[in-house]
Amino acid sequence: MTDNSNLDVKDSESFRRQKSKEEMQKQLISFALMIVFTFIAFAMVATESISRMYVIPILFIMAIVQAGFQFYYFMHMKEKNHEMPATFIFGGVWAAFLTLAGLVVISWW
Repeated sequence: MTDNSNLDVKDSESFRRQKSKEEMQKQLISFALMIVFTFIAFAMVATESISRMYVIPILFIMAIVQAGFQFYYFMHMKEKNHEMPATFIFGGVWAAFLTLAGLVVISWW
């Protein structure tokens, strides 16, 4: 009986290590993508190879993608039992969006 429980502990430890390794790989890939996006952003602005009218929306899109990576991988929003923090974070993002949209509407009209 003790042999089976010892085997279960080893399997459990092996499974945990494998999951931890996979999680670390995903975080490193996400980090590398964010660094690449940052270099692309700096290169676009520094070289002035693209018109300013196109650079600003591209930078905003890349910033939104990077924020998504931050939430999903580094703030562990993909894990279970993070519904309440996710609700507050996305509620704050929505409130900020509405505030900015309101300010844009007021200033343009």
